[in-house]
Amino acid sequence: MDRKLTLYILIGMVLGVVVGQTLNQMVPADVIKADIAPWFKLLSDIFLNLIKMLVAPLVLSTIVVGIAHMGDSAALGRIGVRALAWFITASLVSIGLGLLLVNFFQPGIGAPIPDAAAATAAVGEVKELKATEFILSIFPKNAVEALATNNILQILVFSIFAGVALSAIGERGKALVTGADALAEMMLQVTGYVMRYAPIAVFGALANVVAASGLAILGTYLQLLSEFYLSLLLLWVILLSAGALFLGKRIFALIRYIRQPLMIAFSTASSEAALPKLFEQLDRFGVPRRISGFMLPLCYSFNLDGSMMYMSFATLFIAQAYGIDLSIGTQIMILLTLMISSKGIAAVPRASLVVITGTLAMFGLPVEGVAIILAIDQFLDMGRTATNVVGNAVATAVITKWEGMLEAPEPEVVEHPHAPAHTAADGRAGLELDPSNFEEGRG
Repeated sequence: MDRKLTLYILIGMVLGVVVGQTLNQMVPADVIKADIAPWFKLLSDIFLNLIKMLVAPLVLSTIVVGIAHMGDSAALGRIGVRALAWFITASLVSIGLGLLLVNFFQPGIGAPIPDAAAATAAVGEVKELKATEFILSIFPKNAVEALATNNILQILVFSIFAGVALSAIGERGKALVTGADALAEMMLQVTGYVMRYAPIAVFGALANVVAASGLAILGTYLQLLSEFYLSLLLLWVILLSAGALFLGKRIFALIRYIRQPLMIAFSTASSEAALPKLFEQLDRFGVPRRISGFMLPLCYSFNLDGSMMYMSFATLFIAQAYGIDLSIGTQIMILLTLMISSKGIAAVPRASLVVITGTLAMFGLPVEGVAIILAIDQFLDMGRTATNVVGNAVATAVITKWEGMLEAPEPEVVEHPHAPAHTAADGRAGLELDPSNFEEGRG
């Protein structure tokens, strides 16, 4: 059951930290790096690979079915406009709050400055961010390649065309819509199987990080970590309060439903890892598949609230560390730059660091300063990735409520193990299966 899996994930997190710290204290660092860390990493990499296996077919099928069932291009356009308005507002709040709080806390003052040569080697070559290249990368030249590389933005574009086309040809496309619907159900069923492995993956991910770095490194960066997580907490309050304006008391139910995707995102630092489970939990919360299938891929490309706050926070942190005083005008320009350059980064590993280095270079700030935060980036990534899940869940639920399509949550019942998963008329699946088969179930 849901609660058992949640408990197992928590146990995996605690054991990962305990085992990792014990190894860090008792085993030489070179032995950990060569002989132990690869095995811990293997445990989490298996899970992440399985999740990546799910993402492309799940996104493709849910968008195609969602648009085909919507049957109204005007509704699709209206949802897109409302989503865009929410994304822009949330982006401004996230980036602006990051700039405001880093100016208030000033965690960069007194931070250790890395050796320039070593830092440059650690950061690597910084590729200039070009708006034209990003815009072109949205449009797939090969749908199969987009699916093979899990490029969510390109899959989104192809799926929208396919869904609208199937809706237009009507009865002739019914077989493909039915097939896509079955594919979505199958992928969510597979998600349930994969989630049984999540506690082991969580254990491996945290044990790997803690064994390599040790918890002592958190003390070195205690001010940055505490102030950044306090800033994330404040962002959570703002996002959930905004959601409560639309959802009322159901905002508390939403928090309860998304606790598993949250823990998976936090422990693996992967938004991608939480996506299939987030689909399933929003189904149960009452979001029709035709909405979540369209909204979640959009959110994962344009609504990464935690990552956006981190990028503004980290950029000014580095400037403070080097004693560079930035004017209000320059900070506003940084905000606008991050608004544009932060879009579509979900599919790129450590994409936030890439955007930060590009922004630093654009404003003449020391790019090698990124090395200051490299040592604890994994711990920062865990918080911002979990925040992305919160922001995406709230955005999807709010747009659904705004459209007047939010349904009652599914009752927490357990079906017979051989009973077929029931499917509502709108394509929303009920996957309450017997826990003896499987436990219900990245920045």
